[in-house]
Amino acid sequence: MTRLLASASIFALIALTASVPALAVRKTTDVNIATVNGKSIPKSREDAMVAMQVAQGRQDTEQLRNATKDELVNREILEQEARNHGFSDKREVRDLMDIARQGVLINAYMQDYVRSHPLSDDTLKKEYEILKTQAGDKEYKARHILVDNEDAAKDIVARLNRGEKFDELSKLSKDSASKDRGGDLGWAPPSKYVQPFAKALVTLGKGKYTETPVKTRFGYHVIMLEDLRPLQVPPFDALKPQIQKRLQAQLVAKHVAELRGKAKIR
Repeated sequence: MTRLLASASIFALIALTASVPALAVRKTTDVNIATVNGKSIPKSREDAMVAMQVAQGRQDTEQLRNATKDELVNREILEQEARNHGFSDKREVRDLMDIARQGVLINAYMQDYVRSHPLSDDTLKKEYEILKTQAGDKEYKARHILVDNEDAAKDIVARLNRGEKFDELSKLSKDSASKDRGGDLGWAPPSKYVQPFAKALVTLGKGKYTETPVKTRFGYHVIMLEDLRPLQVPPFDALKPQIQKRLQAQLVAKHVAELRGKAKIR
């Protein structure tokens, strides 16, 4: 149940910088790939669009270049038509164009900022050790039933005490991601869950459920511990990319906070 996972939020600007390729330092001759109604389409634009495709895993081939050229020609035709119909003068369209322009500028700046502030392996390894400690040495296979109010949760506990099956009662859960799987949340260490869900989980014996409903910001939970086992933490190299993104997000968030602190905002 992803809503329960207590992971750090990824800063929006890191998501933005990950959404488009890094700006390539590439010299392009001042040539055009096509002209549409007298308006030239520069090769540099084709290069930029191909770079976006390559960043998503495609190969820079003649076929891709031809398809890109066709796409850019179609875009130019449609842009001209939109301008002929006055859409470039509409306030709401101009606002959206400004937002898109801001996004490109921010992306270029943030890419450069992250590149110029590299994270050392020592820094990444220290974070890895911290995460290992936070994760603990066990992981738990849990089920839960989530409802809106305490009375409904107490009623579920009473029905469990009378011998009704957890799998059946889980259909009453408002957690759409797990209700059709008998409330199954899969295997996870307690650190992946919000408190006090995690605190309640680790006090349960195998096959036991919480006699008292557990309140979190999501509602009231009835939690059952199905099984537990030693936690096998992936090696550093396997988690390195995720740790790097996590710390880059923190780095960017700190930088934006510093810039905001210096800005004159009224």
